[in-house]
Parts: sequence; structure tokens; C-alpha cells
Amino acid sequence: MALSETPQRIEPARLDEPSEAVNDVVAELSAASAVLGQKLHPQTAANLASLVRLMNAYYSNLIEGHNTLPRDIERAQAGEFDDDSERRNLQLEASAHIRVQADIDRMASEDRLSEPASVAFIRQLHQQFYRDGPQDMLRIQRGNGQIIMQPGAFRSLPEHDNVVGRHHPPSSDQISAFMDYFESRYTTERMGKSGRIIAMAAAHHRFNYIHPFPDGNGRVSRLMSHAMAHKAGIGAHGLWSVSRGLARGLKSRSEYKSMMDMADTPRQGDLDGRGNLSQRALNDFVLWFLEIALDQVRFMTDLFELDTLARRLKRLVEQHEGLKPEALLLLEEALIRGSFERGEITRITRLPERSARRVLSDLVDTGLLASLTPKGAVSLRFPVKFLDVLFPRLFPET
Repeated sequence: MALSETPQRIEPARLDEPSEAVNDVVAELSAASAVLGQKLHPQTAANLASLVRLMNAYYSNLIEGHNTLPRDIERAQAGEFDDDSERRNLQLEASAHIRVQADIDRMASEDRLSEPASVAFIRQLHQQFYRDGPQDMLRIQRGNGQIIMQPGAFRSLPEHDNVVGRHHPPSSDQISAFMDYFESRYTTERMGKSGRIIAMAAAHHRFNYIHPFPDGNGRVSRLMSHAMAHKAGIGAHGLWSVSRGLARGLKSRSEYKSMMDMADTPRQGDLDGRGNLSQRALNDFVLWFLEIALDQVRFMTDLFELDTLARRLKRLVEQHEGLKPEALLLLEEALIRGSFERGEITRITRLPERSARRVLSDLVDTGLLASLTPKGAVSLRFPVKFLDVLFPRLFPET
């Protein structure tokens, strides 16, 4: 069998001797993620994590060339889908991303997250993402014909093979061997924290290099990276993820594609490692990926800082014609305490009960406060229509 069809084709899979720059950014990323959301009440942080999942679904779609507006994703979350089949499919894709990422975050919080680089976990990501997909979402054009993708199934037939840009992934009959090797190289169980962080970045490229599924590889790789961040101890309770950074880049939105292409580079001579691919290119990709991650952690830290959130809530109440000044007292209470019982509203607002109930009703109507049951405790929510005030620059100006 030619080297190009053996699993060792993805070597070097890891950085045995990371550059000083990589080690520096690993240390910074570890420290920065540890303080992200540290001052937030766990309930407020959990509701913000829901917003992060919506953001990631938006940017993951955008990377695929699908511009799904945040308000359309929010509508899909409420079960309101567009009549147009193309836009409906984009909503379904975004909803699927949110659902799968929520499962990852939940498993991580309960300390039962499986090994993200395992074949079983990766298959499950793909299966769960596409489980509700209609036939036209699963139908893929291949040359002059079409195939119907099976959720969770690796490429296995010659008609599944496809050129990705300039890259020729391994043939379908070798995918199982490649993915077994991938699992053996990126299982994090025996790695230290730094090794897990570096593996998160390296695995992102090597997974897409193998391209194990007929379609959906980019989406699965981003969800896998999110899970690997949790396993590396830098997940910060789901308050950041890499999709926004990959879509925007550090200086240019074209960086993701160019850096992925650069990491495909074959070994360049005897001083460029001992694998099939370039050691230097992998180091550069890992450094770029981790700088992207660090940039996103810092961005979210500034955005979710407690005092900053309080100031933006104040600005929102001042600008909203339908909210009374006392509404800010209820929002601040929810921000600090996570939630409060409805019977506390007269104490918090210092208004007569009837007036206090009206203030609460106004906030519930706007979507800024909500509860799991009609009479249950209320907590802070972050509707898309207010994000330009509460979280500027979270989404592009679209």
C-alpha cells in the first residue's frame, strides 16, 4: 500500500516539541479561560452559554457559506421555521448545531463527556447533527450523480470520494483505518493539560484532512474542537467557542481556509520533521488556532464582565420606551442572584404590588426575563433583538 493510503499519512499528528510561541499562548489561554465568567452567577452564566451556542451556530453556518440571520435561528429555536425550503434547511442546520453543542456542554458540566477524538464520539456528533435532516439536506451532488448521506456513517464507497479544494483525502476504503489511527493519536486520557490544548488545535486540521464523512466534516470538526476544549479544561462552562474566531480570523476572514490549506503542506526537506506532512506548517497552524481561541476568550471575558453587563442593561432600559426605570432593579437582581421568586418583586422594585407586577410583565413580554414554569422563579435572558445594545460586535452588522 502506498504511503498516501496508510494512516501514517497524517503524521506529524502532534507537536512533540512545540515552539516557544506555542507554549506561551497555551499558558495565556489556560489562564484567560480560568477567569472567563468567574464572577457570574451559575444561572446567568448558563443562560449566556445558550446565547453562545446560538452565536456559534450562526458562525458555523457562515463558514459553510450559509448566512442565517440570528433572528431566524432564534425563531427556529422556538419552533418557527421558514416556508422556503432552503431557508428552512439553514434553520435546521443551526438548530442542530445548538442542540448538539448543548449536549456537549451538559455532559462536560456533569463530568461525563466521552473522549472527543474517539471514533464513537465523532460518529455520534455526525449522527446527532443530521438526525432530523430532511432528504434534501442529506442529498449530496457527486459529479453527475447524487448520493444520500447516512447520518453517522463514514465514507465507504468510491462515489463518496471527493476532492476538497486542492486536497485529495484518503480513499473511502481506508477511512476506518485512518480514523482508528486518529483516535489513537488524539486520545487525551494520557496527556497533560498543555498536550490536550495543543492536540485540540492539531486534531482540528488532521480530522478535516482525513475528511471521513461525505459531508458535514467542517461542522463536526468544530463541535469536536469545542468538546476537546472542555476536556482540556479551557471550556469555561460553554462561554466561548472557536467558531466565531475561525469565521472572522485575526486579521482577515479568509485566514481559516488559507491556514487549513497551508497545514496540508508536505514535508519540506530533512529539517522539517520526519512525517509525511510539514512539521513547521503544523506548528504554524496550531499557533494560529490557539491565538484565535485566546482572542475569543478575551473577547467574551470583556463582553460578559459583570459591571459591563450591568451598564448595558441600564442603557437598554433607558432606551426602551416600554420599560419603566424600576425594570432595571429586577434585571440587576437576576444578573447578580441568577434568579428570583416572583413574590419578591415588591421588595426589589419598592413599588405597590400591582405596579411591580406590571413591571415584571413588561420584562417577560420583552423576553428579558423568563421562567421554566408560569409561576416559577425568573432569570435573565438575552433575546436577539437586544444584542446590539447588550453585546455589541457579537455578530456582524447584518
